Amino acid sequence: MDSKLSEDLADVAALLNLVSVEAGEVLRGLGERPVAMAPQPQRAAALPPAGHGLQRALSEFRRRWEPRFSGSAGPRYLGFVTGGATPAAIAGDWLTSVLDQNAMSGEDSAATELERETIDWIGELFGLAEHTGAFVTGATMSNFVGLAVAREWLGEQLGLSVAEDGAGALGQVSVLSGTPHSSIFKSLSMLGIGRSSMRSVPTLPDREAVDVDRLADALAELSGRPAIVVANAGTVNTVDFDDLRAIAALRQRFPFWLHVDGAFGAFAALAPEHAHLVDGLAEADSVCIDLHKWLNVPYDAAVQFTRRQDLQVRAFRNSAAYLTAPTGTPDFGHLVPENSRRLRALTAWFTLTAYGRAGHRDIVQRNISCAAQLGAELTATGRFRLLSPVRLNVACFTLADRPTPERVRALVAAIADSGETFVTPTVYNGIPAIRAAFSNWRTTAADASRAAAAISRAAEGLR
Repeated sequence: MDSKLSEDLADVAALLNLVSVEAGEVLRGLGERPVAMAPQPQRAAALPPAGHGLQRALSEFRRRWEPRFSGSAGPRYLGFVTGGATPAAIAGDWLTSVLDQNAMSGEDSAATELERETIDWIGELFGLAEHTGAFVTGATMSNFVGLAVAREWLGEQLGLSVAEDGAGALGQVSVLSGTPHSSIFKSLSMLGIGRSSMRSVPTLPDREAVDVDRLADALAELSGRPAIVVANAGTVNTVDFDDLRAIAALRQRFPFWLHVDGAFGAFAALAPEHAHLVDGLAEADSVCIDLHKWLNVPYDAAVQFTRRQDLQVRAFRNSAAYLTAPTGTPDFGHLVPENSRRLRALTAWFTLTAYGRAGHRDIVQRNISCAAQLGAELTATGRFRLLSPVRLNVACFTLADRPTPERVRALVAAIADSGETFVTPTVYNGIPAIRAAFSNWRTTAADASRAAAAISRAAEGLR
């Protein structure tokens, strides 16, 4: 064994304590770390011909890299939909690496048993007890798996197997949605269904929610040919929700697979005053739920749920003489794209065990309150106007005066340069806009006020 490896192994407990101290310092300072940091490229270092050992590597990391990382895991990072990592989730992530299980098969470890327990808990949170699930890397892969199962269902309706015969055997496929996320198009591309198979259905006036009557009209135009409907439980710009129950009821008249993208919006189920927004979620054939957003576990983690695990196995079956056949309760290697699978369920298991339903409900409710507070404080200045009501955890707003693309881009850049908060630009109803998304467990009302003040100061400097 290499001498440096031998030395590190002999002193591993003390070395990991050093790493723990470093991590503790980062976590304690996260609230004041610049929320965004402009990249400042450095000359790449040469690969060491001989290793320096873990302690020297930690020192190099602290000197060259750690100071240049943003506070994206902190309380005022409001870009995209980015959570943080609860203390219990961090512990689970560390132990995931220490144990280093391949959660593909249950032949040699309890890893897959723990994953199934965790999936059952998550399904309980969202009323998906009748669905089966599996961990994947994020919302994109969750949507991909759900649509892959939908593709098999389309084949079943036509008396063929896409897994065996290929996507071309389906002929023209119709995918209908009001405001699909970009990952839906990406998934359709990867699945061989094609981006152009998406048929955009009109939404309700001044909404991102699909007009169910227009959806019914679009389905009727297919003359009985089976389709895929992608419904939204929380759009990215305004966290709008399709009427899931009304959409599901259309299956009494038309044949279609109902996939619900509830990446972060499904968490409305945890807040009693907002749970009605996901009424009907359990009627879906497949559901996407992202965990490194509002569950606040480290990247990367999401879950996909489906009612048709048999079709899921058909799509992802991984057969070889040295592998377990997909009978009874299939191994996860037969259910998702990856064969090599990190035990990412452990982070979710830890945070759910540590804080339970009540703890995570508090995170959701606090974030919702902070989003409403930010919207109110920004509009009170007179410099901004909301483009949509703050329905859940996102405030979508723009400049009250001259919201041109150039001015909005300049404002977003000035906000980032302040280091106080970070928001992302968007376009809503053709208007250049900004969206601020709350999903971090640390965020408080004081953070929302601090972010509002930083955004307002940045606007003062615009020309």
